[in-house]
Amino acid sequence: MLNAIGFLELNSIAKGIETADIILKTAEVRLVFAQASCPGKYQIFFTGEVAAVQAAMDAGRQTGGTYVVDGCVIPRLHPQVIRAIHGAAPLSENGAVGVMEFFSITASVYAADAAVKAAEVELLTIRLGTGIGGKSFVVLTGTVAAVKAAVDAGEADANAEGMLMTSVVIPNPDPALFDTLL
Repeated sequence: MLNAIGFLELNSIAKGIETADIILKTAEVRLVFAQASCPGKYQIFFTGEVAAVQAAMDAGRQTGGTYVVDGCVIPRLHPQVIRAIHGAAPLSENGAVGVMEFFSITASVYAADAAVKAAEVELLTIRLGTGIGGKSFVVLTGTVAAVKAAVDAGEADANAEGMLMTSVVIPNPDPALFDTLL
């Protein structure tokens, strides 16, 4: 059962691969993905029980050392966040689109979780740095009021502080825009 997620971002691919191995050997966690991303970073995303994820994260941070850019452990992550990271979220044209753009990959995970817990919105996608210069962004949809509340909550999350580049809420977007969002 998924109780927590761990996400670790490093600025070395070689050190990232070594760190992923240590994470998997330290505790009973399941690897969701470990991959290189732009610009020459390495992302490790894993799940498990809270204590196991925390132990694996601690070992990963120690192994990664100065190559660790950022990391997070989030207990009770909203299920929409995992779907949006995998790009498996259903597309619905609900009246408004919100986009939050971050300099940090982990900030987008924190903000997406806060946003979907704060308002009745659907996360469409969470893009994690690959092909976009190491930045990340979250796209969500819902009523204008819900999207505004969700974006406000994502921006206000203490773990995303200082990493927000910009955000927008687009009321009644043109239907053709939805085709470009996933």
